[in-house]
Amino acid sequence: MPVPTEASRPGNAELLRGALGLVSGEAVRATARLLDHPRIRELYPEYLVTLHGVVRASVPLMEAARERALALAPGDPVAAGLADYLDEHIDEERDHDEWLLDDLEVVGVARATVLARIPSPTVAHAVGAQYYWVLHHHPVVLLGWIGLLEGYPPQPSTIDTLEARTGWPPDAFRTLRAHAELDQDHGDELFEALDGLPLTEDQSAAIGLNAMTSLRLLATAIDEVAARAAP
Repeated sequence: MPVPTEASRPGNAELLRGALGLVSGEAVRATARLLDHPRIRELYPEYLVTLHGVVRASVPLMEAARERALALAPGDPVAAGLADYLDEHIDEERDHDEWLLDDLEVVGVARATVLARIPSPTVAHAVGAQYYWVLHHHPVVLLGWIGLLEGYPPQPSTIDTLEARTGWPPDAFRTLRAHAELDQDHGDELFEALDGLPLTEDQSAAIGLNAMTSLRLLATAIDEVAARAAP
């Protein structure tokens, strides 16, 4: 049996896509259950609150990863490349949590109400794991989380269905529609950055593991939104 050469091995981006593909059905099914819920109108604000819990952590997470990457960079080319990528990407993601708060006001949920709520433990679990990877393993593992969030942007047709089924006005969907467009480029940038990093096999495996476990947690968080409408 021939031994794979470096040139024949899958690239880092291809490996991450493959890892996410193994579990992506869980997210698809969770999203379908939410979309098909008979009380989707009242659940949509809850979905935005859950999404806000994820998005509000994006910039702080990347800043923590960049700080650790810069500390490692003098002797670590992977960390140096990661810091360069994060320098640009942090600015691209800034204030997206504010966009969600604007959308929530359209559906009658005040900013102060969102910020005062106890966050979802499932979301806290998913986000908290990122800090563990960054601080106690290697900051490059955060790219699994970023790849999950940005590598698969929401489809305009799904947003159209959501808008039609909820009856909420178009301004309640501004953030979703913005990400349907922006994340196409952001995902390409992420996968290009991944392929440009001299990752070890262990680092690539950790990125994929993080993406897979994070996807399962976020699918659970979506199911929890639907469960709030149970009798």
